[in-house]
Amino acid sequence: MHISQLIQKAIEFDSGDARRIQHFLKVYQFAALIGTLEKIPAAQQEALESAAILHDIGIHAAEEKYGSSAGNYQEIEGPAIAHQILEEFSCSPQFIDRVCFLIGHHHTYNQVDGVDYQILIEADFLVNAYEDNLTPSAIKTAAARLFKTKNGTLLLKTIYNI
Repeated sequence: MHISQLIQKAIEFDSGDARRIQHFLKVYQFAALIGTLEKIPAAQQEALESAAILHDIGIHAAEEKYGSSAGNYQEIEGPAIAHQILEEFSCSPQFIDRVCFLIGHHHTYNQVDGVDYQILIEADFLVNAYEDNLTPSAIKTAAARLFKTKNGTLLLKTIYNI
């Protein structure tokens, strides 16, 4: 699978929803950047980037099924959709399992089991802080609570001047 093909597929899936497409592209770019700067292994980088692209793929299903795009509903609905998409690219079962695990936990901050998971949380927050217009105080709290990687923390502090 080539990452550009996955991006194209995700854009097609979210057709007409420019806000969500813009969101996942930004999360993907931050995740790719942090992973590269942290020098994570290539297999983890590929899973991280794929999960970043697909992390919110369950939003439309969540809105339809629950009337909400809340994170817990995204975590419920996203993995099955991502699984189906990744199978189209003939990805290995282990790769699909890891990407789906990351998608199914990207709003769960107390079960981080790897650097790919940690970076996905940080990348999503970097984008959400801007899109949700968080206060400097809320960003500082998140920095202390959520951020663990050297480069994710540096990006947060630099971007938001905290």
